[in-house]
Amino acid sequence: METDGILIIDKPAGWTSHDVVAKARGILRTRRIGHTGTLDPFATGVLVLCLNRATRVARFLTGHEKEYVATIRLGWRTETGDLTGQMIGEPLDPRDFTRAGIEAAVSHLRGPITQIPPMFSAKKQAGRKLYELARAGKEVERAPIEVTISRLDLLSVNNPDHDPPALDLEVHVTCSAGTYIRTLAEDVGQRLGVGAHLVALRRLRAGRCLITEALTLEAVAGAVSDGTIEAAVHPMATVLDLPVHHISEEETVAIGHGRPLPSPIDNGQRWRPGEMVSLCGVDGQLIAIAQYESGRESLAPRVVLA
Repeated sequence: METDGILIIDKPAGWTSHDVVAKARGILRTRRIGHTGTLDPFATGVLVLCLNRATRVARFLTGHEKEYVATIRLGWRTETGDLTGQMIGEPLDPRDFTRAGIEAAVSHLRGPITQIPPMFSAKKQAGRKLYELARAGKEVERAPIEVTISRLDLLSVNNPDHDPPALDLEVHVTCSAGTYIRTLAEDVGQRLGVGAHLVALRRLRAGRCLITEALTLEAVAGAVSDGTIEAAVHPMATVLDLPVHHISEEETVAIGHGRPLPSPIDNGQRWRPGEMVSLCGVDGQLIAIAQYESGRESLAPRVVLA
């Protein structure tokens, strides 16, 4: 398949993000596929795949805001921060917590917060992924990161039939890229004075890519069989969360040769210094991604696709 664009997959539970990419390569018969952000194997939901030339714009998609529905289990911590890890410490019975008390704890975690990346994460330190060090029994000091929780709503509180006793909180989270939902689950527990870990996670959105537009791998295979797969692939320009500037055929030729364009005034305002801009042709297709250079008042191509 030679179509360039974005395919939104509903990742199944039990699959790694790499598993999904490998399967998609076989279904679509192309090697040039990459994803824009991993999901843990137990998680489900939106996984954004870049096909063929769209792999060149993947880095402009990784920093987008994310949206999740998560289930946090109160009662004990685990070594991984989720249901895949072993229990740490003695469990505490959380069933006396009131919804009002939980709401109060959750409210303190909205807005800009600081997180310590978990040891069981793909973040690299000194060239090695943290989870590789964790599996080797090593723990290293990690620098805190700043993230923003723009939405953290308590959807439900449930008392599962579980031994030891537990309390499950279903929450709706909208957050900046790089947020660790496992760490957020632990933070909720810490606010309440009880251990907590993540037991379910579903990604509803990554930037402009929505779960309502996502296809299962089975649906992708079916679309390939019946010849409708191209209609399921999203044009790059519609997925990139960048300002759009339409260019003429003459300007397209100039961009193709790597020449910057004089920066016009769009809607009465110029772009911010260093801002990235999608340059689209007369047919609406993405031609290039350019950067606004305020000193020269020009749009300098950074990635040229056409």
